[in-house]
Amino acid sequence: MRTYSVTPAITRLMAKISRDEVTGCWIYTGGINSRGYGVVWGDGRSLVAHRVSYEHHVGPIPEGMHLDHLCRVRSCVAPTHLEPVTPRENLMRSPIAPAALNAAKTHCRNGHLFDEANTTIWSGERICRTCARDKAQRYRTRRADA
Repeated sequence: MRTYSVTPAITRLMAKISRDEVTGCWIYTGGINSRGYGVVWGDGRSLVAHRVSYEHHVGPIPEGMHLDHLCRVRSCVAPTHLEPVTPRENLMRSPIAPAALNAAKTHCRNGHLFDEANTTIWSGERICRTCARDKAQRYRTRRADA
């Protein structure tokens, strides 16, 4: 659990919010870090703006949880646009994360269906059984010809 107070930071944060009437986002117009998240000074250090907003308006972020921006706007600090989720859920909701993109694939690169019968997991990666079988056959053929 965090041991800092959001009170000094919330005053700075609220002074730098632009409300978007169309989306309902509270866009933080202060400093932005290299990942696109707002940062605000408080408790003698730099704090992530959306976390400060959530903790002030809603309450503590549950241990081990991340805040997911439901609006997909990283500089948004609207507490209603933030939801505590597991790190995995946060990753899988991302429209650009490689893990989420791969998990959404229904077919391998050769067009075979990723289903229970045709899929195996090897070293954490989904493998198409048909393609694996074909690759093994090509290897055996090469070895026999050599």
